Amino acid sequence: MPEITIPWYAAIIGLIIAIILILKKVQPVYSLFLGGIVGCLIGGASMVDTVNVLIGGTQSIMGTAIRVLAAGMLAGVMMESGSAEAIAHAIVTKLGAQKAIFSLALSTMIITAVGVFIPVAVLIVAPIALSVGKQTGISKIALLTALSGGGKAGNIISPNPNTIAAANGYNLNLSDVMIAGFIPALFGLATAVIIANIIKKKGGMVKDSDVKDEEEKTLMPLGKALVAPVLSIVLLLLNPVGTMLHINFLANLKIDALYILPFASVVGTIAMGHGRHLRKYAASGMRRVTDTVLILIGAGAIAGLISVSDLSTQVVNLIDAAGISGTFLAPIAGTLMGLAVGSTSTAVILATGSFGEAILATGTAPLAAAVMTHTGATVIDQLPQGNYFHITADSMKMSIKERMKVIPYEFCVGLVMTIVATVLYGFILK
Repeated sequence: MPEITIPWYAAIIGLIIAIILILKKVQPVYSLFLGGIVGCLIGGASMVDTVNVLIGGTQSIMGTAIRVLAAGMLAGVMMESGSAEAIAHAIVTKLGAQKAIFSLALSTMIITAVGVFIPVAVLIVAPIALSVGKQTGISKIALLTALSGGGKAGNIISPNPNTIAAANGYNLNLSDVMIAGFIPALFGLATAVIIANIIKKKGGMVKDSDVKDEEEKTLMPLGKALVAPVLSIVLLLLNPVGTMLHINFLANLKIDALYILPFASVVGTIAMGHGRHLRKYAASGMRRVTDTVLILIGAGAIAGLISVSDLSTQVVNLIDAAGISGTFLAPIAGTLMGLAVGSTSTAVILATGSFGEAILATGTAPLAAAVMTHTGATVIDQLPQGNYFHITADSMKMSIKERMKVIPYEFCVGLVMTIVATVLYGFILK
């Protein structure tokens, strides 16, 4: 990085320009690069320094990028093999119609938690939800509240790009961030189930045309479907378990998602008897994470701009002058970025890259910062400027107007998880 200091206002202008362009549907990577360039030039950096700032910033996120690529392989295996669908069917069938809302929320939570991206998790469970809703008379709004709320809960404890970004943004082990999100996730699941039960007769009901008459599928045996996700979670947890139990051998293993997730994917694919499809699954996973990796590179440019500015110092000074606890900066940063870009993973990437140093400078511990930023990004990331809003609307056969009605309930789920994370890690366990 060049030895220059850019004024805080230039960094803010660059970030705002990037967000406005994203909202205007300009390609996110180019939006972020342009914001970084404009911020540097407004701040007085030379053309050469501007290039060096952007390159230095993008280099800083390469560790996160390659771990996201590794996560893509597990996601590809889970989605393409049918194992995620088998897990969802097993949960709903086991719990039965009496606990329909809970079973749907839990299904989405679990298949998101084991490495399936949240929009895809909703896509997988949506046909089951529509069928259950038709049989039990549960409204579409309640069904999507259960699916989306369960997905949000699973997303903060998963080896998905958003969790990887939260971990790497604060130089933490992925497994530590996953474990730390568990209690907020349980509160999120409970909130989704309670709200969905309260509103289950509110809004439009599932129509006959919404439910496809498909031939009975032959689903994969649950035991085979669980091999890849269970193996990946167990291996990722070896290090923190060893640390907690003072088992030096496990504590010193330093297992990384970079090779654990592909390894579990390969073993799981072979266990399913789908070894010949491994290349197809890997290619599918790569396609799924390409956009996220590209956004990471763009976010690195903004992070480079922020890192050579005095924004962190100014933010800390402002918080001190206002008498507000610096603890609140992490969840606020995550929430604001989620509101701006309509994506959990992009919000976490931008929040950690833009405000990570300022958050840590307030005295907030890295793990607390990661969990609070991460949960904050789930509060209002389901807006129309993001893909998640439209994917979930299509999967549940909902109009835009009807889909908009679910946003306040999803907001409540994310807000509860953020409040729990902030109280737990920002104050109780501080």
